[in-house]
Amino acid sequence: MTSRRAFAIALLAAPAGSLATAASGAADAASLLRFPADYGAHRDARVEWWYLTGALDAGVRTWGFQITFFRVPTGVTGADASRFAARELVFAHAAVSDLEARRLRHDQRIARSGFAIAAANVGDTDLIAGDWRLAREQSGGYRARAGSSAAGFTFDLALTTTQPLLAQGAGGISRKGPRAEQTSHYYSEPQLAARGTLAIAGRSVDVAGRAWLDHEWSDAYLDPGAVGWDWIGMNLDDGSALMAFRMRRSDGSTVWTGGSFRAGNGATRDFGNGEVVFSPGRIWTSPASSARYPVEWQVTTPAGRFVVRALLDDQELDSRASTGAIYWEGLSLLEDGRGKRLGRGYLEMTGYASRLVL
Repeated sequence: MTSRRAFAIALLAAPAGSLATAASGAADAASLLRFPADYGAHRDARVEWWYLTGALDAGVRTWGFQITFFRVPTGVTGADASRFAARELVFAHAAVSDLEARRLRHDQRIARSGFAIAAANVGDTDLIAGDWRLAREQSGGYRARAGSSAAGFTFDLALTTTQPLLAQGAGGISRKGPRAEQTSHYYSEPQLAARGTLAIAGRSVDVAGRAWLDHEWSDAYLDPGAVGWDWIGMNLDDGSALMAFRMRRSDGSTVWTGGSFRAGNGATRDFGNGEVVFSPGRIWTSPASSARYPVEWQVTTPAGRFVVRALLDDQELDSRASTGAIYWEGLSLLEDGRGKRLGRGYLEMTGYASRLVL
């Protein structure tokens, strides 16, 4: 295990890799992604993450949950490098939003790959950080396990696919800025059926709900003028799926936008730059960081105009002990302009406490 300072230095020094263009063969027609290989880690990418979010229910109670694994190469290579050298770092965040208790619980892990401590395996989704795990199973679904008694929560969930994979952008290549190299490989798996157990302060309950999985890898994600992004991933009650994002400057203006909408019948519409508008509404100020987050948004897209409303204001995560960032992500409601519920999912806002560094 390496010190946090060494991890931070290695993260900042990580070399830019090469994002090779993949051949066709993914689940979506005209996709540039390759499966099952692209479910797994991409050693040449400078940064990569798997991001699982969702809502869980038990009777009248609802919780939001997320687990994220990040993989970052350190640049330590060569035949003469010690097998103890930290060639790759694995970071992991997990959180549970308890709506009834009005409380967010979260935890984080950081380790170098190897020695059965941490891993982001090639070939298929198989991610390990201590006793945390996110893995794709032979059935095509996933298993997710995270949390700790110290953090006051654990969950163990089975996630079943109910829809085809959704390649984001142009065949899985999602543009993130005005420069040609500012892209990510990006696919989503919305409308995952979640079922398992959730324990809060040692008390376990059976839960069921819906989840959303994103997997992205990139060499050049943030434009130099961008400080962070606003993003939503929403599972609609009618089976549709909505993703929208904007890369944002420090003054709140937009650098780039994108996203997609897939209807319940499978018809998909990709959103180009300029076709998505995030308009902030009510602001919540964090007592911990003093960052000011819009916890209500109007999001205008080619698929319609939506209202996104956080179900708990304080869903700010302090991950300075691992990835070094303070950001907001949490369970939110999706409504139409008349206040009718359409679905729910996650809102993520980065770069409000300080500029995000990838």
